[in-house]
Amino acid sequence: MNHEDHPQPRAEVVDEPFEIQFPQRDRDDVDQDEEWCEVRLAGQRRRIRFHDYEEIYAWRGLYEQLFYDELKCDSPRTVCRLLAEQLESESLDPADLRVFDVGAGNGMVGEELKAMGAGAVVGIDIIEAAAGATARDRPDVYESYLVLDLTDIPAETLSELEARRFNCLTTVAALGFGDIPPDAFTSAFNLVEDGGHIAFNIKEDFMADEDDSGFSGLIRKALEDGTLALERDRRYQHRLSVTGEPLCYLAMVAGKRRDL
Repeated sequence: MNHEDHPQPRAEVVDEPFEIQFPQRDRDDVDQDEEWCEVRLAGQRRRIRFHDYEEIYAWRGLYEQLFYDELKCDSPRTVCRLLAEQLESESLDPADLRVFDVGAGNGMVGEELKAMGAGAVVGIDIIEAAAGATARDRPDVYESYLVLDLTDIPAETLSELEARRFNCLTTVAALGFGDIPPDAFTSAFNLVEDGGHIAFNIKEDFMADEDDSGFSGLIRKALEDGTLALERDRRYQHRLSVTGEPLCYLAMVAGKRRDL
């Protein structure tokens, strides 16, 4: 399913930066997945939760201004740089990458992958508005972009994905809050050839959490039993919280040894 198959969300013309405010700046009881802001859109002030992706993607440039300009997000660059460092250490050519970008959003990770010279990049997201925003704002990044539930892949689509013989999986800022459940990640992971690279990030707190019911438990077990071989990791500031505090994540690149 290509970009042209996805209706593009409206792109209101905004000559000046969006007016964004964080009314809860002085509070310390707002969890990361409950953060929100107020934005003036079409003359009206609206409250938007950070996970209201469809609303955010509808406005060209709002996602970038909110997360990258205001909150200093650095994850796409950090994860892709770590992947590039690993490839260089193995004397591998990025042009040989066949990347499955999971939770691709509006294409910012795909853009970084193409900039580093990745040969073929396929994006996937469960949100139709993400595909539309990518088609609108970054139409040349992905060879193909699918809107798909990874826990329920039609047989024909699964065959098409298997035929691509992915040797790299990326997923950035999409793990640990229920955006991509463990079963969905497992489906994507198993589409990557053994010996391929898995590049991702996750909130530092999740990897230290003793609860093994979610994604962090899946990754810890995969690292412990040899399904994944950790190649590089880096602790860094993913972005700022609405209160201005740093949110620390771990970026990792690991080699896939076998299916989950």
